[in-house]
Amino acid sequence: MEFRAFSAFTDEQILHEIVHNHRHELFEVLYKRYFPKVVDKCYSFLKKRSLAHEVANDVMSKTYEKLGDFKHNATFSSWLYSITYNYCIDYLRLQKKLHYPQWNQDNELPEIIDETEEDVFEVNFHNLMTILESVHPEEKAMILMKYQDNLSIKEISVALRVSESACKMRLKRAKARVLYLYKEKFKE
Repeated sequence: MEFRAFSAFTDEQILHEIVHNHRHELFEVLYKRYFPKVVDKCYSFLKKRSLAHEVANDVMSKTYEKLGDFKHNATFSSWLYSITYNYCIDYLRLQKKLHYPQWNQDNELPEIIDETEEDVFEVNFHNLMTILESVHPEEKAMILMKYQDNLSIKEISVALRVSESACKMRLKRAKARVLYLYKEKFKE
């Protein structure tokens, strides 16, 4: 079968060919399929296009090296995006020495908003992205993983290397912080 024909295959079919039939050259199909998306996710954290490309290449290399570890508990794209978010957070931690528990303590909210008391209002996407830039990268990653990439709490907790209960609490805190900051800045 011609190499080009594999571009019509599903991710799972390509992964099967790579892992079980040692067709490692087929990773190029996955690379072409996902590299632009990985670059965009990296850019959303790193804010430098050249650095985002460099980090995205590192992510794709790391993903290739770990293909044998992929458990098929989630889609390949979810697994790849988890690796991407985690890699970006680790990169930022090293560069800025970001430590989430200390950052969270230094940026404490006046009070955690009870989700049952939230009023409903329309959210502007551009304004929301502005607010996401002001929160900790780990909180931003959690919100994007949950609501943009539809990852489960378990998948997010694995990606961020925290327990599921810690993940739930951090996600709740992140949502409360984003809601609070959004209301403070944009709601009249």
